Amino acid sequence: MSLLGKAGHAPAARESGFAAHRAGVDRLLASYRAIPEHANVRLAKKTSNLFRARAKNTAPGLDVSGLTRVIAVDPVARTADVAGMTTYEELVAATLPYGLAPLVVPQLKTITLGGAVTGLGIESTSFRSGLPHESVLEMDVLTGAGEILTATPDNEHADLFHGFPNSYGTLGYTVRLKIELEEVQPYVALRHVRFRDLRELEATLATIVTDRVYEDEPVDYLDGVVFSAEESYLTLGRRTDEPGPVSDYTGMDIYYRSIQHEGETPKRDRLTIHDYLWRWDTDWFWCSRAFGTQNPRIRRFWPKRYRRSSFYWKLVALDHKYDIGDKLEARKGNPPRERVVQDIEVPVDRTADFVEWFLREIPIEPIWLCPLRLRETGRTQRPGERAWPLYPLEPDRTYVNVGFWSAVPTAPGQQEGAANRAIEHKVTEFDGHKSLYSDSFYDKDEFAALYGGNTYTELKKRYDPNQRLLDLYSKAVQRK
Repeated sequence: MSLLGKAGHAPAARESGFAAHRAGVDRLLASYRAIPEHANVRLAKKTSNLFRARAKNTAPGLDVSGLTRVIAVDPVARTADVAGMTTYEELVAATLPYGLAPLVVPQLKTITLGGAVTGLGIESTSFRSGLPHESVLEMDVLTGAGEILTATPDNEHADLFHGFPNSYGTLGYTVRLKIELEEVQPYVALRHVRFRDLRELEATLATIVTDRVYEDEPVDYLDGVVFSAEESYLTLGRRTDEPGPVSDYTGMDIYYRSIQHEGETPKRDRLTIHDYLWRWDTDWFWCSRAFGTQNPRIRRFWPKRYRRSSFYWKLVALDHKYDIGDKLEARKGNPPRERVVQDIEVPVDRTADFVEWFLREIPIEPIWLCPLRLRETGRTQRPGERAWPLYPLEPDRTYVNVGFWSAVPTAPGQQEGAANRAIEHKVTEFDGHKSLYSDSFYDKDEFAALYGGNTYTELKKRYDPNQRLLDLYSKAVQRK
């Protein structure tokens, strides 16, 4: 039975969902009008999955409290209408009872659909389904001008539709999105394949992305973990409805540790589709170790409801507010640490090059690998035109997302963000891109060349003519 009720697709239920949504939109517009004309427009939102610092805003924010629900699921058309601030946890809960899921479900439960579209998201289906914005059919956007516009791939606001991904709220905020869904099976059968050479892993990954098969078994989900240059893994997932035992990594067992094994034979495992989609959330990939949660003596008494990314976020917020980590390091006689929390993409044939450089230069492990290919261009393109201009990955080219989330020691007299700057330079050298949810240090010209340039400028003029919203460089680099 659907969480929207068995009649979730019935006209009355749909109308009820849309009526509640319209009330939320009315509150949103009223809050926009209450913001002084000289003030920047921002969300009145207590939580965020951004890691970069932001200047405090004294003006009232946008009231998005009525935009946090799944409006309607259409199991026949395999679509869902979803309010922009709905979390993927709520979205998945509404679609799984129909045997459906979003085409790409980012790893953390509190990521919102609107956030994943405007800020990009990725997961183990991205090698076949691209990025979350590629399964959007249409979206209603509150622009900086205070208008709610419906953007589709081919209507009069198609430029906004294609320019919205990676704009991080600088062109507007999604109010409603209509997205495609795909069929899923009750279980995911896993194979963890070990590699002792990164170049062998790179070659195998590229082949799987093309063939979607490994050793005669289909591959529906694909990601990987690097523990060291001599120990790395690809995890291959296969949809299945075959009954049988499943593992549980929400208790004492830790998912990423279950991947490791000796020997050349792949290690097999099984999860429910629900637990597979959220396999990284319980321990925030592996970042929960910073809080001691992976210590068995602590884990046994750490309440299960607090083993989730949203709670670890609260601990991180306290650390940022009171500089707890740096104070503890100072008591040990150590310098402050530089936060290195990033996701980058490089072409698949530069993956081993980048990872080898990273392991030599940046003392962080493990690191996450996730291949992706753009699913579609979205429209007929003129020569040289980009389908998604603010994050211009090449169509028909495989990339690998590399994720690393920790901190490194600083040295006296070192330039601010030295490690992050080195990563940015290396990613650009390897014809890659970096996500903008965390600290960035580009100069204006380089930033413009990487993230939209004149296309972005024209979009700002059209949809935020009075500059009510911050521009992308101010927000992503200058931390305004």
